[in-house]
Amino acid sequence: MKKLEAIIQPSRLDSVRDALREIGVDGMTISEVRGHGRQKGHTEVYRGNEYTVDLLPKIKIETVLPDNLVDSAVQTILKIARTGKIGDGKIFLSRVDEAIRIRNEERGDAAL
Repeated sequence: MKKLEAIIQPSRLDSVRDALREIGVDGMTISEVRGHGRQKGHTEVYRGNEYTVDLLPKIKIETVLPDNLVDSAVQTILKIARTGKIGDGKIFLSRVDEAIRIRNEERGDAAL
């Protein structure tokens, strides 16, 4: 099993979520987050004062997948979330040793 964490543009959320559902990704956690990478933010003027906006709004999608779905999920996110501009986001993968469903104590892939 692998944990997939994807940081994407907020405008791409609905498309990415729908595409992941189509390939069989059932459960995911979605969070509104703020951050920056190479994008570094920008300045804005509000009521005559200039402000630096260096933490930009992003969406974080987290899901734990069986090994057979990982590659297709990554390819789906790459295809749907890409705009070709700076700030498209990142995907992180990590190994998950165990998953346990609290309700009935199912373990492993069955718990997903």
